[in-house]
Amino acid sequence: MLASALWIAGTSPGTALLAVWLYVAVCIVAVTKVRAFHPHSRLGPANVVTFARAGFACLIAAMVLAPALSSAWWYAIFVLVLVALALDGVDGWASRHTGLVSRFGARFDMEVDALLVLVLSASACLHGKAGGWVLLIGAMRYLFVVTGLAMPTLRRPLMPSVRRQSICVLQVVTLAILLLPEIVPPASTALAAAALAALTWSFAIDVHWLLRGERTA
Repeated sequence: MLASALWIAGTSPGTALLAVWLYVAVCIVAVTKVRAFHPHSRLGPANVVTFARAGFACLIAAMVLAPALSSAWWYAIFVLVLVALALDGVDGWASRHTGLVSRFGARFDMEVDALLVLVLSASACLHGKAGGWVLLIGAMRYLFVVTGLAMPTLRRPLMPSVRRQSICVLQVVTLAILLLPEIVPPASTALAAAALAALTWSFAIDVHWLLRGERTA
């Protein structure tokens, strides 16, 4: 529906179709994991909200790849990011309130966050807000997962962390600000560098905790 609205509003058909196909891909991956990791008889409102956030992420991805967007469109994307961020606080509350907490829901929520950060960091790189190194912000979660394939210790579950949640919000907010047409280098570069430094620090704490646990064991 949102992709159709974009098409009607004047973006290219390719942009709308890309948003739809990205969302289809996300949905295919997600629904293959529901049965194994969601031990409830219904999907629940929390996961519905997360699916909606995934739709926003796919829509934003298609829009930032579109050529020659006007300033009005960049402000629209900025608002979409803020809406997606606001909904991030809804799904966790909804899962606890309905008693439908699951491993699927927790992981799905995390991966949608990671997808949105990856999309926004790619936008910052593509539109000259920072150098190619800004892609590390979006890639760090995936590098951590790939490293975990070789180091099983890194696949151990982490304790819930306010610090980790706060850093995630910081990444999204900072990268969303970089979408605004007025934010250009060197200010945009400095903001991106600060976001990357904070994220690196947070990951370093988690990696240290996981490795220390292995030594203690």
